Amino acid sequence: MLKITSTELKQNLGKYLTIVNKEEIIITRNGIPVAKLTIPTENEMNLVSQLIGVIPDDGYTIEDSRKERLLEDESNN
Repeated sequence: MLKITSTELKQNLGKYLTIVNKEEIIITRNGIPVAKLTIPTENEMNLVSQLIGVIPDDGYTIEDSRKERLLEDESNN
């Protein structure tokens, strides 16, 4: 497993897209792991293809989801 900074990934993306074929890459920001770059497995790809078309496209956005979650958090406090 290789650890790199987000800045390093941004500056050398092509290099790390090649390296990820051989090992997983942990991306850090300010020394804290924030993401993992891996090759998708066959099972993950099958799951994604099964979900395409299942999740309705009703105009519900990520921002709508965030607002809804914040309202729930406020009502629970």
